[in-house]
Amino acid sequence: MAIIGYIRVSSNKQTCEHQYFEINKFSRQNHIKVERWIQEKISSREPLSKRRLWLLLNGLHDGDILIAAEISRLGRSVLEIMKILEFCMNKNCQVWTIKESYRLGNDIQSKVMAFAFGLSAEIERNLISQRTKASLDSIRATGKRLGRPMATRSRKLGLARNTKLVKDLLDMGVSKYQISKIMGVYPATVSQFVKRQGWE
Repeated sequence: MAIIGYIRVSSNKQTCEHQYFEINKFSRQNHIKVERWIQEKISSREPLSKRRLWLLLNGLHDGDILIAAEISRLGRSVLEIMKILEFCMNKNCQVWTIKESYRLGNDIQSKVMAFAFGLSAEIERNLISQRTKASLDSIRATGKRLGRPMATRSRKLGLARNTKLVKDLLDMGVSKYQISKIMGVYPATVSQFVKRQGWE
């Protein structure tokens, strides 16, 4: 059994010290020792497969404990967090969070909580779907044409004219790929636009 501390910040402007301090303090209070630390500076908007957390999850063994300062460090949306918790439970590992005092393992209480997370995830999925549909309807109502414009300049101008909509979709948890379909542009165009805006 290994105890692993996981720390994540979204950008180079943030530091890991606070989360490190919280996990260390918690460990001392509970007479346990963190044997391995994983920390990364990456936006939670990035796919899980591109994060060090994914490598950590795949390397977990039966009985391992993953500790994070708060559950939002694991993922940006309930959908992603649910995926991570389910992955850990299937490997008979525990996820502990300090802020929320979660102790999620393979016991019945954890399964009930996982069910609650799953229900929340389903609700979130439906809300995102409804908001995306409402956004599309709103775009159509203005007379804007959906679909992929031919010129690169048109694609960039289309995003620039809809900066608020793109930001709102990102905040709702809609992926850059889905946004590219909504806006009728290439996924790379959305990625470049998001980086230029400093949103990741």
